[in-house]
Amino acid sequence: MADRIHTMTGSAAPTAIAVADGVIVALGDRADVRDWRGPGTEIVDLGPATITPGLVDGHFHPVTGIGLTRGVDLSGVRTLDGLKAALKAAAVAPGGWIEGWGLDPNAFEDAPITHAPLVEAAGPDVPVFLLLFDGHSALVSPRALELAGITGPREFPSGAGVVCGADGRPTGHLLELDAFSLVRRLLPADAPAARRERLRDLLDRMAATGLTAADAMDFEEDSLELFRALEDEGDLPVRWRCAPFVMPGAGAGGLDDVIARQGLSGRRWRVEGAKFMIDGTIDGGTAWLDEPDTHGESTACLWPDPAEYAAAAHRLAGHGVPIVTHAIGDAGIRYVLDTYAGLPRTRAPHRIEHLETMPSELIGRFAELDVTAGMQPTHCTHYTRADHSDNWSTRLGKRRADRAFRARDLRDQGARLTLGSDWPIAPFDPRAIIAAARLRRPAGRADVEPILPEQALTAEMALEGYTTEAAAAAGRSGRLVPGQRADLTVFGLDPLTADPDEFAESPVHLTVVDGTVTHRSQ
Repeated sequence: MADRIHTMTGSAAPTAIAVADGVIVALGDRADVRDWRGPGTEIVDLGPATITPGLVDGHFHPVTGIGLTRGVDLSGVRTLDGLKAALKAAAVAPGGWIEGWGLDPNAFEDAPITHAPLVEAAGPDVPVFLLLFDGHSALVSPRALELAGITGPREFPSGAGVVCGADGRPTGHLLELDAFSLVRRLLPADAPAARRERLRDLLDRMAATGLTAADAMDFEEDSLELFRALEDEGDLPVRWRCAPFVMPGAGAGGLDDVIARQGLSGRRWRVEGAKFMIDGTIDGGTAWLDEPDTHGESTACLWPDPAEYAAAAHRLAGHGVPIVTHAIGDAGIRYVLDTYAGLPRTRAPHRIEHLETMPSELIGRFAELDVTAGMQPTHCTHYTRADHSDNWSTRLGKRRADRAFRARDLRDQGARLTLGSDWPIAPFDPRAIIAAARLRRPAGRADVEPILPEQALTAEMALEGYTTEAAAAAGRSGRLVPGQRADLTVFGLDPLTADPDEFAESPVHLTVVDGTVTHRSQ
């Protein structure tokens, strides 16, 4: 029982909900509860709290993320002096490595992104691997380059690259997975028990923020072993829908493997979907834009031949596999929409993720083609600025930066819009993300100017992005009605009426999955 229960059905709000065997069996008022009681019934009165459908993060990297978030957290670094100070204080990992993650390229301001500050902070003989905030590039030291045998430019089957200076020598900046994996594979591995502990801790922290489920945009490395091992220990506190990666050069064997993995599942996880990337990032110059960025970059598809991407998507969709594609630039988004127009429908709709800059003529095609738009509001509020002085905006130029992160335009034109974090690229707390979707600035930062405030979502739209819209993206309801599974989030404040900055700090009293409490505040 609670003062407010948002069923997301549009009908009158009840104040009591009954659950049996993990399923919602009744809705009503507090007075109805005495008629629902039976042997062993537990009655919980949450007083002035608000119950919503369980929150779902629409874009997450759980297993990849626990491997990428090793070493020093650099997400708070804003200057080169701050970077050097953080590296000097960093603990050295086994093998003599210094690792870090979350580095924002804006810390370099107008200076080139090179390993010079790494050498100054750690010396010339220390191997250093720093993942940039976008997860698509890394900065490594000269010693790390030497250990990996990287002495100059490389060609890759994707749009990856080794950035070199005018002298042809690597600067330490490695673009995209194929390039930085040359160094990352040299890093000391975590023990399986340590990885299980890190993943279990991550899931517990997610549940503490009100998350009941998430879409995992990968199913790589030891994902299968980790999910099975954790379920051997007990039920997962968060349920997962996983989409394995399909990278350029996967070939027929790689596609067959993705098809075969669609049948894998556990009590609270399943594999359903395939994750592609049509381009990289604007910050790294690897997005696919109609026109080059101000550096003359971001002009090509991540796939050397885009037709191979389209053929792979057609083959998988023909086997009933929902397609998810990372598409950031306008040319990439257009190509993916054109590809989806010819794909067979699957149980869950196909979707496009990120959608950072696009012209108006593409907006209406999402509803027209029944394509889910997946967006992460804190990508906008954490990494761009209203005055366009950030790296992302200056690379695009004002015209394209002004048509960025168009969440409200998509909703107003009928698109299905699911919200999420893209953790570890940005923090996963849904309260702050819901607030950012409404404010177009970081929660709790009234001193920061909103970024394109006309793209702000209403309170209802923001909550839908984590409930009904996210559920519809997976082919489910996401509403609190009898017969639906009992996934619930209980807040101290009402997300539909509370001030967004205050809601970002709202206590989460309970998180419930399948009728079982996965988090309870003290």
